[in-house]
Amino acid sequence: QVQLVESGGGLVQAGGSLRLSCSASGRTARSYAMGWFRQAPGKEREFVASISSSGGTAYYTDSVKGRFTISRDGPKNTMYLRMNSLKPEDTAVYYCNADPYYSDFRRDPSNFRSWGQGTQVTVSS
Repeated sequence: QVQLVESGGGLVQAGGSLRLSCSASGRTARSYAMGWFRQAPGKEREFVASISSSGGTAYYTDSVKGRFTISRDGPKNTMYLRMNSLKPEDTAVYYCNADPYYSDFRRDPSNFRSWGQGTQVTVSS
């Protein structure tokens, strides 16, 4: 089983940038597709971005395209989310997860059995 720890969140002004990290433990982590979700206050958890097990395919939800970039470092078992041009509507707790069954990642959060504590991103106006 893969254990995931998110970090890198914080408070930033609109237009600023942050880079989130997701550190994975477990010897099979490099074979899994990985992705980011977020949950804003009073809203359901939603898909943000994903990267395939090989690192060759990435997907983004429409609201972050052109602003966020996902990447992974296989030897470190770490996934990153570079967030530029942040907007107040990006404010949320950001979670990462790993998909052991689908190489391009499944976007529905109900596919995942457990979640870490996430990292808080707050964007001020």
